[in-house]
Amino acid sequence: MTKLSLRYVQAFRDRHGKWRYYFRRPGVKRLMLPGLPGSAEFMAGYQAAFAGENALEVGADRTRAGTFSALIVAYYRSAEFKMLSAISQKTYRNIMEPFRREHGDKPVAAIEARHIRAMLDAKAETPAAANNLRRILRMLLNFAVERNWRRDNPTLTVRKLNFRTTGFHSWTESEIAAFEAKYPIGSRERLAFALLLYTAQRRSDVVTMGRQHIRSGSIQVKQQKTGTRLSIPIHAELQRALNADPSANMTFLVTAYGKPFSPAGFTNWFRARVQAAGLPENCAPHGLRKAAARRLAEAGCTVHQIMAVTGHKSLSEVANYTAAAGQEGLAKAALATIG
Repeated sequence: MTKLSLRYVQAFRDRHGKWRYYFRRPGVKRLMLPGLPGSAEFMAGYQAAFAGENALEVGADRTRAGTFSALIVAYYRSAEFKMLSAISQKTYRNIMEPFRREHGDKPVAAIEARHIRAMLDAKAETPAAANNLRRILRMLLNFAVERNWRRDNPTLTVRKLNFRTTGFHSWTESEIAAFEAKYPIGSRERLAFALLLYTAQRRSDVVTMGRQHIRSGSIQVKQQKTGTRLSIPIHAELQRALNADPSANMTFLVTAYGKPFSPAGFTNWFRARVQAAGLPENCAPHGLRKAAARRLAEAGCTVHQIMAVTGHKSLSEVANYTAAAGQEGLAKAALATIG
């Protein structure tokens, strides 16, 4: 018999000379495992016993032991998932749940690299989505390996799709001027615009900002995505927009019904205002965060100064956001430093 390396597995030969395998963990009733070690049948039984997935809260048809549906439910229950920010949890679910609907009944032990490559090939027209799926599957299968659901992670031999993208469009100065010309100080549109451009924060943080967050001339921010705490001095243009807002709502930005915006609802509203201003559809809220980083770069700010405003954690992230900075102006500023 091949030596077993799985925890809590005991093996013995019965009176007929046949090997029997049991899962035996202290405090858990001994369970007989089916099939031979390493087989899909054996691994599914072992996974169910090890993870305690016999009484999952989701429908039994979606959570058979050893399936991807059961693995995803186990991941949702894990400390690893619970420690993620609410935004990251939602992002992960938005990728996992479509995968679960299509492949949830398939055994985790049976997936191979060729299957994953086929999934990515099917998404070739949307390479970013394909690479996001690869990233989530790599994380899920690492989770499975760590908990003895399987012995290897087949995504490690699957390369991501190569494609070039600059991400969200960074607003140009002419686009910024056109929006300001359409919506004067005192309008809800201009206030939203100023909050985005002069704090350089994500929409999820902008929609939660209110007067209670202002202290000593700065807006205090705890970024929802990363948990990073920032104190951002209020720019003069933002102060003008705030002074023209007489409301006493808990958030600066509210819907037509006086309620705080959800991030998605805010984007839909803002895109409609962009369209009404005659601006391109790619002028999204996040593009103003990039425009703010670009302006800081063009003003000669160091990378660390820019990071102190945007809250980015890596130099590569800042480089992506400041890629639209004017080369000529930066070159002049750089040469000026050496006389």
